[in-house]
Amino acid sequence: MSETPVLDSAAVRWSVPAAERAGRPLLVLMHGYGSDENDLFALTPHLPPEYVVAAVRAPLAPPFPTPGWSWYPIEGLHGRDPDIATASARALVTWIDGVRADAASVGVLGFSQGGVMAIEALRLAPEAFAFAVSLAGYANPHPLPGDAALAERRPPVFWGRGALDDVIPAPLVAHTVQWLPGYVDLSGRVYPGLGHAVSADELSDVSTFLRKQLPEA
Repeated sequence: MSETPVLDSAAVRWSVPAAERAGRPLLVLMHGYGSDENDLFALTPHLPPEYVVAAVRAPLAPPFPTPGWSWYPIEGLHGRDPDIATASARALVTWIDGVRADAASVGVLGFSQGGVMAIEALRLAPEAFAFAVSLAGYANPHPLPGDAALAERRPPVFWGRGALDDVIPAPLVAHTVQWLPGYVDLSGRVYPGLGHAVSADELSDVSTFLRKQLPEA
């Protein structure tokens, strides 16, 4: 990749103005391939109101005619480049470092490619995040410098996916099933009848998980 990805701070949707963020827990949302910051921001009313929510836009543009933005290219279902994913995750961590200020805690939540980013960011900077939520995502099958520290800290991670999800290749799902329990405190659930999407049941489980991660809890 010729350029280092950079997140556009002007393309972030915040749930509250800057004056109301001090000392509150921060939850950063990452959308999936071909979408934008407005997608997961729509979930905000269903999430615990104690969180300051920031929905970010991925830094890369998919090839025409795919709309929206991406965290890494997909050349067919099996063409995911883990190095580009890591570069985008580093950009995400850098952006969060610049805005977290005195946040009571910081968590990450993503769907599909955004779910990959949630796990990747946690692996790059285990000390920076209180938890991660990965919906229809996976863990990249390559070592990262923070993996040993992650296994030591074992932060809470919620990983949810649909039983009928045929978008994420089966080998990546199988790797994630084996990998996550060795590095995090895993809450995992497979939703019968669900494809590559988020259901009402899953959203309810996510909200419960997020409440348990509030600093005062």
